[in-house]
This record gives sequence, C-alpha cells and structure tokens, in this order.
Amino acid sequence: MLTKEQIAQRIAKEVKNGQYINLGIGIPTLVANYIPSDLDVVLQSENGLLGIGPFPSEDQVDPDLINAGKQTITMVPGSALFNSAESFAMIRGGHVHLTILGAMEVSENGDIANWKIPGKMVKGMGGAMDLVASAKNIIVAMQHCSKDGQSKLLPTCGLPITGIRCVKKIVSDLAVLEIAPEGGFILKERAPGISVEEIQAKTAGKLMIDGEIPEMKFD
Repeated sequence: MLTKEQIAQRIAKEVKNGQYINLGIGIPTLVANYIPSDLDVVLQSENGLLGIGPFPSEDQVDPDLINAGKQTITMVPGSALFNSAESFAMIRGGHVHLTILGAMEVSENGDIANWKIPGKMVKGMGGAMDLVASAKNIIVAMQHCSKDGQSKLLPTCGLPITGIRCVKKIVSDLAVLEIAPEGGFILKERAPGISVEEIQAKTAGKLMIDGEIPEMKFD
C-alpha cells in the first residue's frame, strides 16, 4: 500500500500549470512538497495564505506562518497574507481551480463525507463545504479502508455529507479512481504490488474495470 507521502506524490501529477490550488488538512498538505519545479502554480490555505511553498526545514520554521492545519509552512516570492473573509471570498467566487481534500467516506456518485463522525467531538465543519461547492475540480486523498478494514468507498455515504456529486478523482493507498458520470468508481491505476482483485474486494461501491489496469509510476 502507498504511504501518505506517496499518495501526495501521485496527486501532484494531477496539478496543471497556472492553477490556484487549495490544500486541505492532512495528506493534502504534503502535496506542496511534490509540485514539479517547472510548473507555475499558487497554493492557497483557507486561513488566508496565497503562495505556499514546501514544508520548512528546521532552520526555516517561522511560528507565525501556519496553514489551516496549524502546520508551519514556507511562503514563495510574491505570496500574500490576508484574513479569512477575503480567503473565503476567493473560494466562494470560484477562483480556486483545484481542491485536494481528505475524506472519511466517498460514494460512487461522488458525494464526500469528511467533517464529522456522530458522537465524536469536532471543532466545526471548517471550510470544506465552501470548497466542495465552489472548486472546479476536487481530488480526494484518503485511505481506502478504515482501521477496522471497512471500505471507505461506498454505494452511499453513511456519515454526514459535506458535498454532493462533487468528487472527480480519488487517490487512495491502493488505487487511482475516477467517478463515472453515471455513478461508479472507474479504476485507472493500482498501487505497486496491489492486485485488481484486492482493490475489488476492498471497494464496497460499484467498481468499474476496463482492460489491463497499470501500476502507478513514481519518478
């Protein structure tokens, strides 16, 4: 299975030149470390940062520079800091081309649940609902199964929904999948050493397989 860093590395291959990209909390923040150097993209954090660089080395840490997940970050030349009201005006105005989020569940229709588990304390829904309603493209970074082995790719989400029919692509620790327009998970790539049969067994939603499925490639 892929590590969190490998999931982030694979997602970085989806980034296109000129995009404004929001990185959610968790695995998505790691994508900043793998953006190809020849691409001109702008990373955004909902707490009011535009122009995020890779995570800092020990001697670069600035406690005043943190992302939405309260991790210290670096800023690139030309970056900007502003308040969260302006940040959400940017998000709600549709100026974010790509949002990369974590998820607890994704349905075969592209619904996402990623903000609350009933009965557990949460700080709030954060900005995920604004992001999934406004971004032009949404990629989910997630573990394929829960800690007890239950699939997190489902016919329908059982947890409170964050957004409906919004997810376009999923990169899990087992596979790369796209959401079919008519519903269903289209298997596009598999993690090195992982068989199609294992992915099939660990996907509760409808899995669509067409021909030979290649392994993911890492540089």
